[in-house]
Amino acid sequence: MSWPNPFITQRADPFILRHDNGYYFIASVPEYDRLEIRYATTLNGLPAAPAVTVWRKPESGPCSALIWAPELHHINGQWVIYFAAAPTRAIKDGLFQHRMYALVCEDADPLRGHWQPCRRVYSHLDSFSLDATHFVHQGRNWYLWAQKDPAIPGNSNLYLAELLNPWTLKNNPVMLSRPEYEWECAGFSVNEGPAVIRHGDRLFVTYSASATDENYCLGILSIDAQADPMDSSAWQKSARPVFSSSWDNHQYGPGHNSFTQDEQGEDVLVYHARNYTEIEGDPLWDPNRHTRLKHFAWRKDGTPDFGVPPADHTSVP
Repeated sequence: MSWPNPFITQRADPFILRHDNGYYFIASVPEYDRLEIRYATTLNGLPAAPAVTVWRKPESGPCSALIWAPELHHINGQWVIYFAAAPTRAIKDGLFQHRMYALVCEDADPLRGHWQPCRRVYSHLDSFSLDATHFVHQGRNWYLWAQKDPAIPGNSNLYLAELLNPWTLKNNPVMLSRPEYEWECAGFSVNEGPAVIRHGDRLFVTYSASATDENYCLGILSIDAQADPMDSSAWQKSARPVFSSSWDNHQYGPGHNSFTQDEQGEDVLVYHARNYTEIEGDPLWDPNRHTRLKHFAWRKDGTPDFGVPPADHTSVP
């Protein structure tokens, strides 16, 4: 199976959930003002599926600006959207003022159900935090996100904790990774946008690093599936990026990925990238980080091989 590239235009931080007999799509919109979900019975149906707005930011308050990087999860029978939001667009101490939030819907259909008022997800620090994801591992619900520690140089590190419920952490988190390599610190020192996939006897976490221009790229962490995820020493980190810009294919800043599977059960990398580097004005308001899809393979040693971002094409053979 192949897809047009871009898959969906002007949707950054894409997340696709395969659930029951269909696919749900959610991402950051260029206006950063709402949460919208698309549903289709096939992956190829998502671009033409109507985008249903399920929540819109209030005019004021702690979650009234810069709605970023939503993810849709189904946790213990409840639909949950994780997202980050700020009280204003102001930058303080070099960072935006995002915190993490959860929306919950107990109805069967998340596009038409009632979403409860958003709840803040509190972590161990009251600081810039975003890009939360959820996964089930060893029979437990886990929460993985990016956050600034004022005691550590850089913008954000990756943290993991078990969930008591979809909006409450059960324990103190452990830091899995911080920006340390040159490719993680180009423009800004960033580890963010984590995504989780299991293959064989290992659990993998991909994450995005550096500034959100052509330097943006994916790194990867891994751990033995039987090991304790809260043991930071059990995690291994690649010293090199695993998915980065392709100047030959004019694909720049691939990152903020998620994982899904196609209808045949083949693994699919979901990510965004631009097809140019010359950004006019603030990159934050450049809308052309498009959603893209790519099959990937697994090496004999059990690690993923993401290859390189393929060039734009509109026709699918």
